[in-house]
Amino acid sequence: MKGFTSKAIHGVVLKKDPHGALRFPLYDNAAFEADSAHDLELMFQGKKASHVYSRISNPTVEDFEQKVRLLSNAFGVVAVASGMAAISETVIALAGAGSNIVTSRFLFGNTVSLFESTFKRWGLEVRYADMTDTVSIEAAIDERTRLVFLEVITNPQLEVADIAVVSSIAGKHDVPVVLDGTLTTPYLFRSRDRGVAVEIISSTKYISGGATSIGGLIIDNGVFNWKKSPALADEAGKVGPGALVSRLRREVNRNVGACMSPHNAWLQSLGLETLALRVDRSSENALAVATFLSAHPRVRAVNYPGLPGSPGHDVAVRQFGGKAGGLLTFELGGKEECFRFMDSLTMVRRATNLNDNKSLILHPASTIFADYPAEEREKMMVSERLLRLAVGIEDKEDIIDDLSLGLEKL
Repeated sequence: MKGFTSKAIHGVVLKKDPHGALRFPLYDNAAFEADSAHDLELMFQGKKASHVYSRISNPTVEDFEQKVRLLSNAFGVVAVASGMAAISETVIALAGAGSNIVTSRFLFGNTVSLFESTFKRWGLEVRYADMTDTVSIEAAIDERTRLVFLEVITNPQLEVADIAVVSSIAGKHDVPVVLDGTLTTPYLFRSRDRGVAVEIISSTKYISGGATSIGGLIIDNGVFNWKKSPALADEAGKVGPGALVSRLRREVNRNVGACMSPHNAWLQSLGLETLALRVDRSSENALAVATFLSAHPRVRAVNYPGLPGSPGHDVAVRQFGGKAGGLLTFELGGKEECFRFMDSLTMVRRATNLNDNKSLILHPASTIFADYPAEEREKMMVSERLLRLAVGIEDKEDIIDDLSLGLEKL
C-alpha cells in the first residue's frame, strides 16, 4: 500500500481476529491473565511481550499506535491521555533540574503554563528564541540544552518556521527537536523528513474525527541518536534506538499514569480512516474563508499561512505542499466588537477546540490566554482584537454566509 488513506484504513495487522472482524476489537478492560506465574514474571521483567495492565499497554491502544507509526514512517509511537500529557512526558524523559529547553514565545497557552509554571518549579530553565531567526536559536543553545521545542504552525500566531533549518541548527549541538505537529498531522507534514526527532500531536483535534475523544501521541521518528542525550545515554546503551520509547513505556508513562483509554484509541483509529479527507476539506474551506475575510471592509487583518501575502506563506507552501490546515485568525475593532460578532453567529460555534468537524470561533485573549497579563499577551501577539477561527468541514458557502451576516450586524 502506498496511499495515506489506504494505510490509515488497513493499517498493520498484528494479530488476526478469531472471529474475522474487519475492525480491530475494543479491549476496554484493565488487566490481562497470564498462562502461568512464570509467564507473569517474564512479562513484568520485560522478557516476554504481552499485555499485563492497560495503564502500561493495551491491544486496542497498540493497534492505534501501529497505525500512526505506519502513517508517520516512524520508529515508534506512544499514545497517551492528551496532547499536554504527550508534551509533559517527553520533556520529563529528556530533561531535568539544572538543564534547559529552548522554545518559542509563540506557543499554545497551556504549553506556556506548563513550561513557565510547572516545570520551572522543578528546576528546569526555559529559554526563548525566535524560531525564524537562526542567530537567535543558535545563541540560546548551550551544553545544558536538552531539546528544542516548537509548533509546526503556532497557535494562534500562525507563525511558520522552516523546520529543516531549526533541525539543522539543533543537530550541530546534538540536541533533538521536539515538534508539536497538531495542526498538520503526518498527512500534511512529514516531520521525519525535516530532521525532527520527536513529533507531538494532540490527537483530540484532527485525528479523533470530529472531537469524539481526548488523546495525545509521542512519535519517535528514529532520526536522533539517543546516546547523545544525557538523559537517555544509558538506556540507549542497553536498547539502542528504542531508548526513548523504552523510557516512556517502562518508566515515565507508566509512573505518571497518563495512559490513553482503550475506548479513545478505538475512536481515534476510526478517525484516522477519514483524516486525509477532512484535512483536505478544512484546508480548502479555510482558504476560501480567509480570502472572503481579507476582502471585507470590517476586517482589519487576516492571517492564514495558505493565503498569499500572509507571513510564512512561502515556507508553508514549501513544507506543506500547498495546504495549510484549517486554522486562521482575523482582527476586528476590539474586544467588544469581537464579542458582538461571535454572539451574532448561528452556525459557527463558540468553543475552545480546533480541527473539529464543526467550525469553532474563539477570542484567545479572554480565554486560552486569560491567565496572562496584557503585557505578556502582547509579547505573544495575542491582542484584544484577535479572533481565532478553526474552520470545519461544512459547506464553505454556509460558513461564509454565517460570517458575512455577523459582520453586517457590527
